[in-house]
Amino acid sequence: MFRRREPVPFAFVAEADRFRSNVTPPPRARASLGELAGRTLLGLTIVAALVGSLVVGMPALELDQASTPAQQSQASDGR
Repeated sequence: MFRRREPVPFAFVAEADRFRSNVTPPPRARASLGELAGRTLLGLTIVAALVGSLVVGMPALELDQASTPAQQSQASDGR
């Protein structure tokens, strides 16, 4: 039903830590002016959306005591 697996030698893992390549990766390409402008515009759009949602949502979060009538029990009226 279940077969035993053969043990795997892990010597290659230890050798991989010591191995260093003499090939350096190419330098990253600098972002163009259009890409920088696009990233900036995207960031500003996200920030404006968050601020706008706060501005629209804040009135709903405030407790307005004047508009809600105070609840009184009939027992306190002496009835």
